[in-house]
Amino acid sequence: MDLKEIAEILKCDFSGESFEITKMNTLKDATKSELSFVSNLKYVKEIQSSNAGAIIVDKSTEEFVPKGCVALVVEHPYWEMAALSKYFAPPIEDATLDKPKIGKGTTVSPKAEIANGAVIGENCTIMAHVYIGANVQIGDNTVIYPSVVIYRDCRVGSECIIHANSTIGSDGFGFATNKMGEHKKIYQNGNVVIEDDVEIGSSTTIDRAVFGTTLIKRGVRIDNLVQVGHNCVIGEYSVIVAQSGIAGSTTLGRNVVLGGQSATAGHLNIAPFTTMAARSGVTKSIEKSGLTFAGFPLMEHRLWLKLQGKIARLIK
Repeated sequence: MDLKEIAEILKCDFSGESFEITKMNTLKDATKSELSFVSNLKYVKEIQSSNAGAIIVDKSTEEFVPKGCVALVVEHPYWEMAALSKYFAPPIEDATLDKPKIGKGTTVSPKAEIANGAVIGENCTIMAHVYIGANVQIGDNTVIYPSVVIYRDCRVGSECIIHANSTIGSDGFGFATNKMGEHKKIYQNGNVVIEDDVEIGSSTTIDRAVFGTTLIKRGVRIDNLVQVGHNCVIGEYSVIVAQSGIAGSTTLGRNVVLGGQSATAGHLNIAPFTTMAARSGVTKSIEKSGLTFAGFPLMEHRLWLKLQGKIARLIK
């Protein structure tokens, strides 16, 4: 998409030399051919170090845009980013892509649907009513149970199991809201990548990234009815038990355990080998590894047990 065209859509001044913008991305990851945005002053350092070709800003952040990068100045950058995101959304399906490629020894139910551009490895089992979207890649020896949906551009590794009714790559819960309380969808143009040896329970949902990738690393075990938000990273061999929810852009380190009905806020970092007892509510990042927590507000498990004991004695 031409930068001049983008400026016209945003209704902002632009008089420099135009160039092609290939996609939108974060300030940190954007390249010279990509467009980013910033919605408040706390990201000033990221603006100054960004390699983006152009950045959507307001008047308060315009001065921090580095030389060689085009500042597209608007009144409400987050709202305008949402409006613009639809122009970079790829087609849901694409008839121009090659026919699906199915590896040797793979069994595909006649009731399954596989979109153009999909590639499925060897010795896989694809059961009835599975939908595999455009450009999806699936490794070898993977089992996809009935009614699983894998949206476009997602990646599933080898030796994986995805149980019935789970959805991989649905849109993350992203929208901008204006002063009138109206909402505008932020198109989720990233994907989901599931590495090797991952098992996902039934009716679990893993949302695709806004930009980049929602990543489920090797050896992860996810139970039934789990929600993983957009742009999350789940560390190697982590275990997430039923009815847990992980809000967007949270990173779990290696071997993190979330007990049943646990939940995290967004944009957190959870240290490796952390354990959350059932119904834990995590609102802050955890930096020290190997600890066990419980409750809400969250506290170390031993303290939580003492507190419960004292409460029990008070009501006798």
